[in-house]
Amino acid sequence: MADEQITRLSPPTDYTAGLLTPGIDSRPADREKTPIDSAPMSSAASATLRTNDTTYGHVPNWIRSIPLCRGIIHDIRSRAPYYASDWTDAWNYRVIPAIVLIFFANVLPGIAFSLDLIETTQQYGVSEVLLSSFIAAFIFSIFGAQPLCIAGVTGPITVLNKTIFDIIEKQDNPPDYLQFVGWVYLWGAILHWITAALNWCNFLRYVTLFSCDTFGFYVSWVYLQYGVQVITRQFPSSASSAPPTPSTESGIGTLDGAFVGIILALLMLVTSFLFRSLSQSSYFHRHVRRFFADYGMPISLVAASAMAYWGRFNGANPTTLPVGKAFQPAGARDWLVRFWQLDGKWVGIAFPFGFALWVLFFFDHNVSSLMAQGSEFPLRKPPGFHYDFFLLGITTFIAGLLGVPAPNGLIPQAPIHTTSLVIMGKPPKRDDEDVEDRPRKPSSSRASRASAEKRPTNGQVTEMQPVAPAQTRHSIHMPHLDAGLEPDPTQARDGEGDARRHEVPIAVVEQRVSNLAQGSLCLVLLSGPFLHVLNLIPRGVLAGLFWYMGADALQGNGITRKLLYFLRDKALTPADEPLRRVRKSRILLFVAVQLAGFGATMAVTQTIAAIGFPVIILLLVPLRAVVVPRLPFTGEELAILDGPTASPFTMESVGGTL
Repeated sequence: MADEQITRLSPPTDYTAGLLTPGIDSRPADREKTPIDSAPMSSAASATLRTNDTTYGHVPNWIRSIPLCRGIIHDIRSRAPYYASDWTDAWNYRVIPAIVLIFFANVLPGIAFSLDLIETTQQYGVSEVLLSSFIAAFIFSIFGAQPLCIAGVTGPITVLNKTIFDIIEKQDNPPDYLQFVGWVYLWGAILHWITAALNWCNFLRYVTLFSCDTFGFYVSWVYLQYGVQVITRQFPSSASSAPPTPSTESGIGTLDGAFVGIILALLMLVTSFLFRSLSQSSYFHRHVRRFFADYGMPISLVAASAMAYWGRFNGANPTTLPVGKAFQPAGARDWLVRFWQLDGKWVGIAFPFGFALWVLFFFDHNVSSLMAQGSEFPLRKPPGFHYDFFLLGITTFIAGLLGVPAPNGLIPQAPIHTTSLVIMGKPPKRDDEDVEDRPRKPSSSRASRASAEKRPTNGQVTEMQPVAPAQTRHSIHMPHLDAGLEPDPTQARDGEGDARRHEVPIAVVEQRVSNLAQGSLCLVLLSGPFLHVLNLIPRGVLAGLFWYMGADALQGNGITRKLLYFLRDKALTPADEPLRRVRKSRILLFVAVQLAGFGATMAVTQTIAAIGFPVIILLLVPLRAVVVPRLPFTGEELAILDGPTASPFTMESVGGTL
């Protein structure tokens, strides 16, 4: 197996009947060479590579003749050869920290997002949220084409469900809420299936980092906002005169408990960032630092929760998560929602809400999948956007049938999951490194220029090399995974020894076990003993978790990086920084357009018109494709400021990139 070579990308196949853009050359020779291209094939089960026997990218003629479902069939055929390896490749240690990390990052925010929905509607409970997360994990890990994408209960779907409740409750003789939502989900599921059958996921070719960064920026601020809401809702209010119910009795707070919640939130936030900082420092052994990176957040969550029961903190009685009975829905209702008994006039009224749900999931879930398979990840197994969107319609229908919030792709949990599965390694040594490492004396004509191109960095002198356009796009649009995944700083020294060699992502453990395991743990939480443990977690700790995840996602967002560029000392800004080649006025113009889209989305979600915020999010795509190119940007500036979200290999599933 070591003698095999990694195959190059084949040109995108026009299985979409002419949807590929003319003039876009995706030949293998044009693809930027990465360390994964030149690395030898690993014999480990965690590094399944694409070989010449794959049929990906070569669609038989009989598939081309099928008018519908071409994308679904193509996705199934391209992913099926890797199904067995999706399970065998899970025999890798990276799967264990990925399960722990994504379990805490998925289930607790999902419950916290739903607190407002739970307490307002009295139709949902923690059991519904946990069951929804399990359904999504089970279906997408067993049957999905993109098992790295984590699906669950998100903030936008809770906003949509609460807005639906607020609207119909104001009507005369309102319908049964869960039956109405059941029809909303059914209409949305039908639109999902139509979208997948008509290959409309090819629209993702137009989705660039402009839209993803703007939506990610919005989600990051939603996390920060919900963290504040969790804190403020702990303060006692005289307006809440309603008697407590089993789902809200844990949320009756006192003034002392609210202040303790603030302390716990800050403790959770500070300790999580402390572990992260230590993981990126030059202290401790590399395995210890990796342990901090893998388990720092779960350890902080457990420690902050335990602090609530220590000394006088326990006497303050901070509010905790609400729970119900084991495996029982809220309100002692039946699990099956008989939505077919809804009055006929409300069936038609449910369609516009189902359309809004479809718009939200079309963008949210597919962007989550794109970000989980971004260009910065050295993925080797083909994606399947059409097929997975068809499966999302199934999970949406099941959610309406059981009366649980509909799950969909999670941001930032989906890319966090892939990040936790990255295997770091040293890049292959280039042939010219031996020559470059030899001491050489610069000629008199070039001595001054050579010395000018050197910059001292932590006591070292490095030589600046010309930057290729492809490298420029890579450095600005892709996060530096090595800084957070395998924290061995390039310039750090071990005593008097040589500087450590820089490690880069060389593979991803592409498997289905971590997604299935974290979903199964959600089902385990539905049992009585674990529900009791869940009830012990203070809400203040969840607020700190929201702040940490929001700030972490905000720090790596493209909008944030562009804004921070203006605050850097120019003398300390690297000479090869791509933004140096863009006029500052154009950077501000590009960011201003993104912030306008973010502001419009955030503003709408704060009003009764929140039902229409998915449409604003979707409009970001034509805004980038039609309006932004007409602004005074040069082609080179747009190439630096924006770029494709995923690699050409990933985008082959939707007909390539523009």
